[in-house]
Amino acid sequence: MAQSGDQSSKPETRKFSSLVVDGMERAPSRAMLHAVGFSHEDFSKPQIGIASTWSMVTPCNMHINKLADDAATGVNSANGKAVIFNTITISDGISMGTEGMKYSLVSREVIADSIETVVGCQGFDGLVAIGGCDKNMPGCMMAISRLNRPAIFVYGGTIMPGCHNDKKLDVVSVFEAVGARANNKIDDTELAAIEAKAIPGAGSCGGMYTANTMASAIEALGMSLPNSSAQAAISNDKRLDCERAGAAVMALIEKGIRPSDIMTKDAFENAITVVIALGGSTNAVLHLLAMANASNVDLTLDDFTRIGKRVPMLADLKPSGRYQMAELVEIGGIQPLMKTLLDAGLLHGHCLTVTGKTLAENLAEVLPYPEAQDMIHGLEDPIKKDSHLVILYGNLAPEGAVAKITGKEGLCFNGTAKVFNAEEQALQSILNGDIVKGDVIVIRYEGPKGGPGMREMLSPTSAIMGKGLGKEVALITDGRFSGGTHGFVVGHITPEAYVGGPLAIVENGDSITIDAENNLLTLHINDQELNLRLQKWCQPAPRYTRGVLAKYARLVSSASLGAVTDNVD
Repeated sequence: MAQSGDQSSKPETRKFSSLVVDGMERAPSRAMLHAVGFSHEDFSKPQIGIASTWSMVTPCNMHINKLADDAATGVNSANGKAVIFNTITISDGISMGTEGMKYSLVSREVIADSIETVVGCQGFDGLVAIGGCDKNMPGCMMAISRLNRPAIFVYGGTIMPGCHNDKKLDVVSVFEAVGARANNKIDDTELAAIEAKAIPGAGSCGGMYTANTMASAIEALGMSLPNSSAQAAISNDKRLDCERAGAAVMALIEKGIRPSDIMTKDAFENAITVVIALGGSTNAVLHLLAMANASNVDLTLDDFTRIGKRVPMLADLKPSGRYQMAELVEIGGIQPLMKTLLDAGLLHGHCLTVTGKTLAENLAEVLPYPEAQDMIHGLEDPIKKDSHLVILYGNLAPEGAVAKITGKEGLCFNGTAKVFNAEEQALQSILNGDIVKGDVIVIRYEGPKGGPGMREMLSPTSAIMGKGLGKEVALITDGRFSGGTHGFVVGHITPEAYVGGPLAIVENGDSITIDAENNLLTLHINDQELNLRLQKWCQPAPRYTRGVLAKYARLVSSASLGAVTDNVD
């Protein structure tokens, strides 16, 4: 870990700030801090960093500056000294389908590194991190894990639904409308209307996409206050959540509770359980592996399979279902679901949380959902009896792949490969009508090293849905998927094509089977032919040789290990 927290001889509540501001020789440091608003009295208080991901580059984060102020109020009211600082965010939704999307997963590492850098340099005793868009959350959590100082994560909150012709909209509605327009199901006027109305204001994308998935996972992990994941971005509840987080991190300092006390293997199992029950994003696999790595917790792809055999999918939420996160907020958020899972023995109730209480204690007084709701199914009536996140192996994925199979697509698909070496090529082929029933679209050289950056394939998968081909074609890739993706899709194929994984030698016309019942991804050629093709394969030249993408490609691990750049052999 970057910061071990071993300064045990220092005052317990000021273990780190005392090194920066105490004593005659630290007068220059205090002088600098006077200029940014410190009073003499503030130097004797624990210093709490407020990591804000505010930016006007995306609606997911455009309000977080105000939430950071609320968190600072909570800290200051509890006799701490809050210091707000910023880190970056990028927008998946805006960059989707472009070369810029290659920076998306990279931003997770930049966020983690930058938060660690500021907190470590400034000597903050605790941390409140506030994230909105997809990569903010795991980036914040990876930094929290490395630093291992008392900390709380706050979710910036979900957006409210858009509306057009009495139909609720979100960002995925626009992506799918593009496919519908290409298929002449709607005209330009209708597309423009959907575009203008889908995103009504601040907040993260409205379905159980990656942002809401990761917010829910972090709450289940015990690192957010109860119900932090299920509040609208612009609401009094979210402002109070931030204030309470500021006060709660002060309590964690007093009690000596650190992230390593909370983020245990059992806690990660709780997070996986809740993600499965909610029908959450495939990105949760990648991010939870990365967060566990930063926490020195031994979590693997096979843990998702093991837990997935006993945990059902219960939530009828978008993208495959009917409801948005704002509607789940209205019926009580994820707390009643967690209480149901706990009572059924599917959660580890003994796990400590940032409240200072166990998960079971936090859930003790939680009431069930209203009887009339049909958004969250009961355990006796699941949408799918086991996990929708299916880990596949086979001769196309010797080190694993991640499929999102809700059962609505079927459980097995056999088709003929149509191979593309970049996402843009595949998207154009879909929009041009070149993809037909029975095709398996293969998009390769989009992995962590090969892309580099492991782009999300929301544009092609949404075009497939908009074309009405959702049950008739499949898509496999060494890239990844947006939480908004649905259909018969397999991503995170490892080893990736760029390092000589079998995906690199698939040819047009090859037969491929995706078998979610037996967890297999199979290329129907014999071993001799597969090895012959691999012997003839040559690694392509890197797409970037300088800058952050080149640096990332050199450092990043396999997607099966979380695509991390820290602690990589």
